[in-house]
Amino acid sequence: MNIIEVKNLKKAYHDGVTETVALSGVSFSVRKGEFVAIMGPSGSGKSTLLHLLGLLDIPTSGHYSFNGKTVTSYSSDDLARLRNKEIGFVFQSFNLLARTTVLENVKLPLVYSEVPEHEWNERATKAIEAVGLGHRIGHYQAELSGGERQRVAIARALVTDPEVIFADEPTGNLDSKSGKNVMSIIQKLNQIDGKTVVLITHETSTAEHAERIIRLMDGEIESDTKVKNRLSVDDEYVK
Repeated sequence: MNIIEVKNLKKAYHDGVTETVALSGVSFSVRKGEFVAIMGPSGSGKSTLLHLLGLLDIPTSGHYSFNGKTVTSYSSDDLARLRNKEIGFVFQSFNLLARTTVLENVKLPLVYSEVPEHEWNERATKAIEAVGLGHRIGHYQAELSGGERQRVAIARALVTDPEVIFADEPTGNLDSKSGKNVMSIIQKLNQIDGKTVVLITHETSTAEHAERIIRLMDGEIESDTKVKNRLSVDDEYVK
């Protein structure tokens, strides 16, 4: 079953005088439980595509179906619920709240969910432990390394148990060791927990954790290929 289907998806931006085309008729699908990496140089349209897929923006034209339902048929309230419940975001800049503990950061999406408040601490704690940071649960952002901050961001993305994880350059601000740990966690979420993952990256070594790589160029799909020698999960990722 396809969880994501896009056909002839286009996105253009207008400044009142000129039109800038970011995506020019992109078509592809993502199966439930698949791990897809989207690559391309700066300006290729990959971040625009991620924003459309993550329901953070709307296309200029074209068709987008999420979990079997056309996105344009959802109300704004429905879209907000989808983003909260069915989608988890991991960004390059972590987007953690300062002067807030790991536990409080991870609980944040639950504030806007239908999960009863008495379950928040338990859910957040499980998500934190799943990324190997149980020993950091009461620490603040300033007390964490870059890799640990990104793992907190992953835990926050997981806390509502979403269908899809969208990761935008999740290793971009990390050293190679921390980046490898983060990608091992993301790959584990896909291979072991069955999460659908859509990853934006400019690094081939990061993309090769995926099953498939879609390459964009000038707003169009240049290639869509399977990864022949997919990198494996590191069982020691939490250390």
